[in-house]
Amino acid sequence: MFERIVFVTGLSGAGKSQAMKTFEDLGFYCVDNLPPALAERTLTLLDASAIRRIALALDARTGGPLGEAGSVLDNLSRDGTRPQVLFMDARDDVLVRRYSETRRRHPFAGTGTLVEAIAAERGALATLRERSELVIDTTNLTHTQLKEKLGAAYAPSDEQHLNVVLIAFGFKYGIPLDVDLLFDVRFLTNPNYVNELQALTGANEAVGQFIETDAAYRGFVEKLFDLIDFLLPQYVAEGKSQLTIGFGCTGGRHRSVYVARQLMFHLQRNAHLEMHLDARDVTR
Repeated sequence: MFERIVFVTGLSGAGKSQAMKTFEDLGFYCVDNLPPALAERTLTLLDASAIRRIALALDARTGGPLGEAGSVLDNLSRDGTRPQVLFMDARDDVLVRRYSETRRRHPFAGTGTLVEAIAAERGALATLRERSELVIDTTNLTHTQLKEKLGAAYAPSDEQHLNVVLIAFGFKYGIPLDVDLLFDVRFLTNPNYVNELQALTGANEAVGQFIETDAAYRGFVEKLFDLIDFLLPQYVAEGKSQLTIGFGCTGGRHRSVYVARQLMFHLQRNAHLEMHLDARDVTR
């Protein structure tokens, strides 16, 4: 019986190859660019060996004789196997830049320009993205940060831990692609318009004190904590390995950072959670 099966998929240029290298470092048996039609046969062969952790990178060009990834997932679920789907994503402009720098041919190049090829691939993978347990947006990630994210989500553990990633960001710089839950905290009074607070961040005590003077803050935080406390056990029971919660304000320096930090402090009491805070836009 396998301990873990992870199907790695996503957009070309979003970091699938780097992800597979990390899975190898984590002790997974890795198979790259596997047509979905061969997935079940491959798993049957591996089941006869001592291999218990497997990462299969599915070829994006599915359909016809290559098979459909969705059908494979349905068949495995009916057989009692519980594979997880990891989807690698990135913003279109970043994918264009990466392909322009490497001068590689896009798998969907036959559909027209590079932009059109990326759009075609995104459309082809939309259903699979919806079925994924974890989406990682590599737009702003270094290789080291990607490795840390994958390690937190898939490293072997004696106990079941849920990795909770809190992202504080500014809406003016775009919404992170990989958030599971998103909270807009722009309704809170903005410290950016107070001269002595403008250069500070939500990690500063003075900023926190200012935000807490907003009459809506206390009620919001109490409801937020109550909601998250309710949801976390449900996600653990479902087998989810990582939950990404985003908090957005205008610039990503004050309100989003402060609220994300308060939730982090609240959740740190739970020994079965791994906590990570990413103040994405705090230096912009």
